Amino acid sequence: MTDRSGTTRRAAHLELDERTATGLRTALPVVAERTVTAITAEVPAYSGTLTGQMRDKIENAVRIALGTFLQLLERPQGSDPGTPLTPALEAAYALGSGEARSGRSMDALLAAYRVGARVAWREVSATTVRSGLAAGTVAEFAELMFAYIDELSAASVAGHADELASAGRARQRYLERLTQQLLAGESEEVLRRSAERADWPPPQTLTVVLLPRSNLRAVLAALSPQTLESGEDMPGVDPAEELAVLLVPDMHGGRRRQLVRVLHGHRAVLGPARPWHRVAASYERAARALPLGLRRGDPDAPLDTEQHLARLLLSMDPDALADLRAQVLRPLSSLPPATAHRLAETLRSWLLHQGRRDDVAADLFVHPQTVRYRMAKVRELYGDRLHDPATVLDLTLALAVLPGPTPA
Repeated sequence: MTDRSGTTRRAAHLELDERTATGLRTALPVVAERTVTAITAEVPAYSGTLTGQMRDKIENAVRIALGTFLQLLERPQGSDPGTPLTPALEAAYALGSGEARSGRSMDALLAAYRVGARVAWREVSATTVRSGLAAGTVAEFAELMFAYIDELSAASVAGHADELASAGRARQRYLERLTQQLLAGESEEVLRRSAERADWPPPQTLTVVLLPRSNLRAVLAALSPQTLESGEDMPGVDPAEELAVLLVPDMHGGRRRQLVRVLHGHRAVLGPARPWHRVAASYERAARALPLGLRRGDPDAPLDTEQHLARLLLSMDPDALADLRAQVLRPLSSLPPATAHRLAETLRSWLLHQGRRDDVAADLFVHPQTVRYRMAKVRELYGDRLHDPATVLDLTLALAVLPGPTPA
């Protein structure tokens, strides 16, 4: 940090005689001690904290700041004005950084600067007056001293801001790494270490939400600040979809309805709640549901995978489902494709409605006699196998998701 202010230039026009300068240097230890005492008494955030070694460090910092100021005043005319304030400004910058690392705002430190400036000037002005300094020079001295304090304050503010920015970037990197590890299914031990490093308290559960990035900001504003966000393309999700992945804490049980309301109208896919260290399973289910186009009822409602478990189960092994369907529908294979589809459709409805003919007819928009005719044909083709529980189970699974008719 360099001295970029006009304090150095203005100080060159203020001359102190040797007697005044000596008096000020002699008074520095007392000024530092009284300044710290006043700060402890008047700034609640520091009450009781400036003791022992910490108090000694602060008193020393005050002495350095005032000593630097006096050195500035004692510089001879025409000397190099380059960086006389640099040490003090660097110390002030470090002080602001330390406050940020301690988790404190700048409010207390700025209040301490105000108290310190007042007390220091009271002590210093008494010395300058006793030294017989002219009133105009004392006024100029006061103006210069308070400008110096302002520069120290500004350096501390910069240090505080830079530390927060640096810490924020570092924590964001830790959070991103934790998110990737969670979605990759790393071990609980690894995840706990990463969570501690990221200063992220593990919740009881996490729920994955997939949604378009264009809707991300609005949704995040309504969720817990502990929600994690993946900024990378995720496996199993087409990058062209431009989807964001959120890991939302503790939305299990009755709170899931609250999450559904938040996601309404945002074209989201909602995975199941899982123990936080097993959230990869929630992601896998949400990603698997995405291409299936599952919707039910309100088109603006999020796709809640908990409402489509049977379909998701059947989609886990498409080849196995196709093989099962071909196997159990083999008795229909000799029929024309359109006829085979109508009989399979009727058999599916018959199984789902437990043989209630009128309900089947209503489901298929046909006459009950048509249902009776079709089922007679089905019984002719399947025979006693329709009474076999294993066959009924296979038929129910195979026909749960019935493809459209094959064109003739």
